[in-house]
Amino acid sequence: MTQATTTPRVPSTEQVPVRVVDSDVHPVPRAGQILEYLPEPYRSKIVSHKVGNTIFYDAPDYAHAFAMRVDAFPEDGGFPGSDPELAFRQLIMGAGSDIGILEPSAKAERLPEWSQAQCIAHNRWLANHWLDSRNNWHQRWRGSICVAVEDPDGALREIENWAGHPYMAQILIKAEPRPAWGDPRYDPIWAAAVKHGLPVSCHLSRGYAETLPTPPVGLPSYNHDFMVSYSLLAANQIMSLIFDGVFDRFPELRIVLVEHAFTWILPLMWRMDAMYEARRPWMEITRKPSEYVKEHIRFTTQPLDYPEDKTELVRAFEWMECEKILLFSSDYPHWTFDDPRWLVKHLPAHAREAIMFRNGIQTYHLPESVPALPGQARAW
Repeated sequence: MTQATTTPRVPSTEQVPVRVVDSDVHPVPRAGQILEYLPEPYRSKIVSHKVGNTIFYDAPDYAHAFAMRVDAFPEDGGFPGSDPELAFRQLIMGAGSDIGILEPSAKAERLPEWSQAQCIAHNRWLANHWLDSRNNWHQRWRGSICVAVEDPDGALREIENWAGHPYMAQILIKAEPRPAWGDPRYDPIWAAAVKHGLPVSCHLSRGYAETLPTPPVGLPSYNHDFMVSYSLLAANQIMSLIFDGVFDRFPELRIVLVEHAFTWILPLMWRMDAMYEARRPWMEITRKPSEYVKEHIRFTTQPLDYPEDKTELVRAFEWMECEKILLFSSDYPHWTFDDPRWLVKHLPAHAREAIMFRNGIQTYHLPESVPALPGQARAW
């Protein structure tokens, strides 16, 4: 069991350079914690709007470890990601990440106002249980402002409420709601993000059947085909952002796609550029689509897909100019966790600094140094 700390800890006055920015860390509320932060009238109602069932989740060892690192379960019986102190010891001190971007999984409901209420509760919980002076004394955690993009007015209120928080580093949305992100109804969200200098991040999510992204041939049955087909949703959102002119309306907007994979972006850029050359007189965008991708969109490294011949991965990195579009991510505490000490070895030497920390510092407007932690592992 994690020992309670009786003496407040304070950050060191010594600074060390940031060498690893982890763009995907998953905090999880302890049982019952979210309820106390859920706004009324939703807290009093506590009704479920779920219909149908979720896909069959076939992750390795799910029956035993729920697709989590087996060493990430707190000794008091909590779920992995529910103990900030354990996460700090394993990810920051042990693996060598210097700053972790926290991305709670606020549950998506069928009704936009219910989804927004879940986001409100998660934002309050995150501020009080991870970003407070007791749990973020080391200044290594950065949070996400969760909003339900399908409720633009409510999302805007939530962004304005949290944008001034010193440790909120991004806006977090989901990709499933329709219409696509290029629709002008979302413009207030993009405008608020630009106003406050916050990137908009979208993490892969899975919900109940009617909330899942629907491929052309219907819903997937298993997690493995869902994980592959989910990239199609990201591809469509990218095309909507570009071809519907979002980046022309908001030149400072930055979008981060978390856990959507990324090797598929190379052929998509080729295809979009070919269409642009063929249809340029009929398009309102002003640059090649690949230029918008490299300036406005970032992808996280996990999952890192590669063929048996890893030299092909190196060539793909070079062709897509990976140093411009990739952010390191570990996916802690999931079973798919990528240790930064392992990941950095797979990157081209010329791109390592950009991917492991420089792009993260720029994207999230982070400091270049943080208070020193004696005994912290250095990833590279």
